[in-house]
Amino acid sequence: MCGATKEKQPKLSKNRARGNMFFLGYATLDGTTEATTLRRSMRIRLFILMLGALLLVTAGRASVIFRPGEKVKYVAPGEEEISGNAQQLFSIAQEAENKGNIGRAIKAYTRLWRKHPKDALAPGAVFRAAELIEKTGDYMTAATTYRVIVEKYPSSPHFDEAIEAQFRIGEMYLGGKKLKVLGIPLFTSMDRAVNIFAAVVRTAPYGKYTARAQFGIGLARQKQGANDAAIQAYQAVIDKFPNEPIAADAQYQIGYIWFEAARFGTNDQAATTNARTGFEDFLYKYPKSEKAATARENLKRLDQKSTVDVFKIAKYYDKQKLYRAAVIYYNEVIREQPGSNASGEAKQRIEEIRKKVGESALQPAVAVNDQKKKSVASREEESRGKPTMRGGDAEVAPLPPPDEDTALPPPASLLPSTTTAPEPSPSPAAESSPAAEASPTPESSVSPDSAASPAP
Repeated sequence: MCGATKEKQPKLSKNRARGNMFFLGYATLDGTTEATTLRRSMRIRLFILMLGALLLVTAGRASVIFRPGEKVKYVAPGEEEISGNAQQLFSIAQEAENKGNIGRAIKAYTRLWRKHPKDALAPGAVFRAAELIEKTGDYMTAATTYRVIVEKYPSSPHFDEAIEAQFRIGEMYLGGKKLKVLGIPLFTSMDRAVNIFAAVVRTAPYGKYTARAQFGIGLARQKQGANDAAIQAYQAVIDKFPNEPIAADAQYQIGYIWFEAARFGTNDQAATTNARTGFEDFLYKYPKSEKAATARENLKRLDQKSTVDVFKIAKYYDKQKLYRAAVIYYNEVIREQPGSNASGEAKQRIEEIRKKVGESALQPAVAVNDQKKKSVASREEESRGKPTMRGGDAEVAPLPPPDEDTALPPPASLLPSTTTAPEPSPSPAAESSPAAEASPTPESSVSPDSAASPAP
């Protein structure tokens, strides 16, 4: 048309093929621009408007909860707050369970026994909630809910079932059930097994699963490497439940813990001794057990290990040139394993040491002390009649006589007495006993002091 302006066409890239051309230029909303894209700020606004519309649609389908002093809360359909008396809550829970809404059913059952704990429907609501929680895979919460029945409703008909359910969950954790973090199984938890088993032992001390739960505590601690706690748990099984079949397994496990410690954990002979004691007690109390043959085999291994350890000690002292101690341990090897290769090697080494250092160097210290005592006694007999000096005549010389200075006057004790004491009157006993006068004794001699003071 005449006078019509020619519309400006957008520029196309000339660096690419015609089929791959794209528009260039700044983004505007009018049709006369060089590009067809929106600005970034406009795209963000459009996205916000669409998101708001979507939220409004969703909110229209949700329930709205108003509480004084709180913000408006939107709850998805079927997740509204559950309220009512015990019967109403029980009906809500059953209805939700029939519809397959397990989460709503658990909430209704839980609210029932928490809000109305004394109602007749509460024990059944607790048990059903625990069963549903267990089905969802939340085993620790399920075990805790089962425990509510045992502790708060011991007269409930579901008491035994609750104990059994706790034991079942505890064995699940004991068998390697792994804990989940964000739905991913990462690590096991023996502590959870111990907590569940301990609750069974505490709440049902004479129940069907009590002895096995106590044994489970020992197994869990043993898997953790807490051997002292494991031995205590096993010993509790033996002491509290001696007639239970599981007591034999507890006694065997005590020996086995020490057996493993003796083999791999330590070189201390106490571990070997405790392991031997544990297995011997097991064979004495339970000789017909199916593990009796294994216990005897373990005892043989302990004997062999003991010999090997003793032989190592003998070689150590031999290397340190402490031949007397080395011979003692070599003889121990010969005594424990007569006829074995180690015994033959020990005999050969003893002969070599005897030829090297002589018999006297290998005598025990007691024999050497006896010889010293005999030599001292013979020396005393030879020197009898001579003044005995401390340490012997050959070791200590006698003291020289004191030098007397003739220039000094004699001591007062040697001067002649200038006073005359009155003669004591003869006693009747002295007159009648001439022998007493001839040989005075400490009992018959009387000092002036004792004569002046009366006997007490």
